[in-house]
Amino acid sequence: MIGGMKAIVLMIYVLFFGFSIWLKWLNIKYLKEQGQQVPPEFGRAIDIDTLRKTTAYTAETSRLTVISSILNNILVIAFLFGGIITIYDVWIVSLSQSFVLRGVIFVTGLLYGEIIFSIPFSLYKNFSIENRYGFNTLTGKLWLSDLVKSTIISTLLLAVMVAAALYLVQHTPRWWWLWVWLVFLLFSIFLMYISPYVIEPLFFKFEPVQTEGLEQEIRSLMEKAGLKVGSVFQVDASKRSRHSNAYFSGIGRVKRIVLFDTLLESMTQSEIMAVLAHEVGHWKKKHVLKRIILTETVALGAIFLAYKLLSWEGLPGMVGLQEGSFYVRVVILGFLGSLLMFPLTPALSLLSRKHEWQADRFACELTERPLDLANALIKLSKENLANLHPHPLYAAFYYSHPPVVQRVAKLQNQAAS
Repeated sequence: MIGGMKAIVLMIYVLFFGFSIWLKWLNIKYLKEQGQQVPPEFGRAIDIDTLRKTTAYTAETSRLTVISSILNNILVIAFLFGGIITIYDVWIVSLSQSFVLRGVIFVTGLLYGEIIFSIPFSLYKNFSIENRYGFNTLTGKLWLSDLVKSTIISTLLLAVMVAAALYLVQHTPRWWWLWVWLVFLLFSIFLMYISPYVIEPLFFKFEPVQTEGLEQEIRSLMEKAGLKVGSVFQVDASKRSRHSNAYFSGIGRVKRIVLFDTLLESMTQSEIMAVLAHEVGHWKKKHVLKRIILTETVALGAIFLAYKLLSWEGLPGMVGLQEGSFYVRVVILGFLGSLLMFPLTPALSLLSRKHEWQADRFACELTERPLDLANALIKLSKENLANLHPHPLYAAFYYSHPPVVQRVAKLQNQAAS
């Protein structure tokens, strides 16, 4: 019976993984076939040489992702289905008698394993691929500094969350699922508040926007949209990469706008306004709130289901084990949850794309200048070497944003009407 369940779960996992690899291969193949044609919407901004560079960059990064994914999934199969998780669990149990401390060590060890696995791929991507295409500005020293700081932060945050959760499991055995969900929710809200002041400054230098008149123009736009903004900053993103971006961080009164210095160098003020108007659209349409509600609703249901299933005797048998500790059972449930979520990926991507279309439409209504947003998207695509020819099936399954050619075409048509 155990062997049969293990074979079924492993087969489903391999099928899902194989399908994802096939989609990535399909996307690369489609790009090579279509990658010699400049979309009409981009005709004035991108020449054939830039398009070829875009095609090569997308193909290289996609191949690296496929290789990383294959190796990662081989390790997952070996760890879960090969019995390594049992050896790991026995070793963790030997380290301490404390249920909470053992759990913290167990999860932290998995985190460090993931970090170690990602290091060679990060090095190759940044110092080989990104270098060749003119994006990387990282030094080895800065890369190492970022790695150390992010590891320390991840360790502390994870340790606090895991310790709190396991303490509740141990001391409130009937209602821990509700308390754990509530603690995680409050902790995530707390992070939204403190991240702009405590975490982000560890990686970027924030300073007031240097472009004359830009901050006032931004504040005027925000007031027009009925949105209050605490601060407007630019950050030295160019120390790490030439990719450009802008984002809102924090919530409530600590919400602020952050512009990459690379974005300020490449765009006109009207284009920057259009990009920010799009982000304002997400706030005004309550996309952030809706996503939080959806995420937390699913999380509550998942934690309650975990509460019910963790005591099920057949759970370890799903990966071929006779028995498993609480920590092993949580890992198995997380793995099974990822299998359940995979078929929902296109639905979640569709919802995200719907929100992006709404934010585009809001930006056009707010600025009354659709071409500014279209030109901003064209510049972002050109500077970031974005794929202009994604396979429709791949885009439908994975893309959180509509393909950029479609967005630009719609904006240009709106401007012409």
